[in-house]
Amino acid sequence: MIQSLAYVGFTSPAAHEWATFGPDVLGAQIVDRGGADDVVLRIDEAAWRVAVHAGEQNDLSYIGWDCGDADGLAEAVNSVRAAGHDVEDGKAEMATERDVAGLAVFTDPFGFRHELTHGLAKADDAFAAGRPMDGGFVTGPGGLGHLVLLVPDLDEATTFFQNTLGFGHSDDVEVGMTIRFLHCNPRHHTLAFTAVPGIVGVHHLMLEVES
Repeated sequence: MIQSLAYVGFTSPAAHEWATFGPDVLGAQIVDRGGADDVVLRIDEAAWRVAVHAGEQNDLSYIGWDCGDADGLAEAVNSVRAAGHDVEDGKAEMATERDVAGLAVFTDPFGFRHELTHGLAKADDAFAAGRPMDGGFVTGPGGLGHLVLLVPDLDEATTFFQNTLGFGHSDDVEVGMTIRFLHCNPRHHTLAFTAVPGIVGVHHLMLEVES
């Protein structure tokens, strides 16, 4: 089913600051999408990978998962529906906005919005880093990178992400709390989470660089 993390969207009251932070600090490339309030970033040949939308608070807005192809997308949708979750078939306008060939959308038990996709478009030109870099970003079959989430219930999250979305268990780390690492491709993990009672949010997004 899910093969990699395709893209991520955030909201922030300081979204405009990413217009300099993205290229000058991260080394990402700014994508001109015509929206004055949003900042969209490239880190490889894909049309885009990270979007920061203007919003009232810093938050994770959506997670885009690459399911490989139309059959993989259909399999993921069927699994989510079989688990009792409503899935909305993505409209053509949304697919165009996300630069994908197809997508479907659902909200998980914790309130995170997931976009199951396939066919993330490639940009017309080569990636140009926003600052001098020794090499670029590591993506390819591993996708964008990894996300670490904060959830209120470790067992419920494990059941959902492993049984419903098909992630494999890599390992756990005990640091006074359990951090669980899951994989869907050769990366050690594409997703990790830990339980913090009463908290739902994102801890970090990892972008891997060549050097």
